[in-house]
Amino acid sequence: MQSLFSLCVAAASLLLVASDVVTNFHDIPECLDFFYKGNVPDWVQASRDTVRICQRFQNQYHFATLYDASHRIAVYSAYVFEPSNGGGREKRWFVEPQLVDPSWQGEMRDGYWLGQDNPDIYLGERQALNEDYTNSGFDRGHLNPNGHHAVPGRNSTFTLTNVVPQNPKLNQNAWKDYEMKLTNTFRSRCWKAHVLVGAIPSANNWIVKNNVRRVNIPEFIWNAYCCMDHNGRPVLSGGATALNSEQNVVQERTLDELQGFLQQYSDAPVGDLFRAQCQA
Repeated sequence: MQSLFSLCVAAASLLLVASDVVTNFHDIPECLDFFYKGNVPDWVQASRDTVRICQRFQNQYHFATLYDASHRIAVYSAYVFEPSNGGGREKRWFVEPQLVDPSWQGEMRDGYWLGQDNPDIYLGERQALNEDYTNSGFDRGHLNPNGHHAVPGRNSTFTLTNVVPQNPKLNQNAWKDYEMKLTNTFRSRCWKAHVLVGAIPSANNWIVKNNVRRVNIPEFIWNAYCCMDHNGRPVLSGGATALNSEQNVVQERTLDELQGFLQQYSDAPVGDLFRAQCQA
């Protein structure tokens, strides 16, 4: 017969595993796997109201997101590329229940039905809602793109904690082309690819609803990747930045160039985006 102490420890462990908003990505080993060799680029934590989300869908972790609750956009999402197995676009938009109430279950929920189930509770205090984007003039721009995953991982990318207001021309043209270029590169040259995609918030540009600043419109979108061969050795790396505007231009960069670019917008030192900057 188990002791009361051991039962309590077991219960606490289950609660820890079930919690998807975590103090540290290391709290959930499956979540840490999305970062190359466990290197978590947390340089922004000192300057923003950030939370760490291990993105869970259908009781499985699919990627990790550092989320800026004050600007209501993702800082970055980290994932491992997987070839798409087809499937249409997810019609639902999910939210993170634990950004509403930490005691709620952690798996992402359809924002519409979560609102219907809790009509007296406002879901958008610390995250964007689907209605924030409606008629805003901006796309719900995926950071972790659905096209870089197989089902059900691609469905999980349709959480509003993984999107930012993106200029439609950029999202549907140059940035989309860049994501497709990465797909071809990862398929042909990489055995495994770790990817980070993030956003740099603007100083004072917001989606405003009912005279309330709801969602920050990022100034830039950025990407970084690290590819390995079948022995786990780095073979390819790079990144890109794009001004979030009608300019519709993606500038490809080395990881060192990207690190320097990000440093311009950070008060804290920007360390390696990947362990040893994806060098052997």
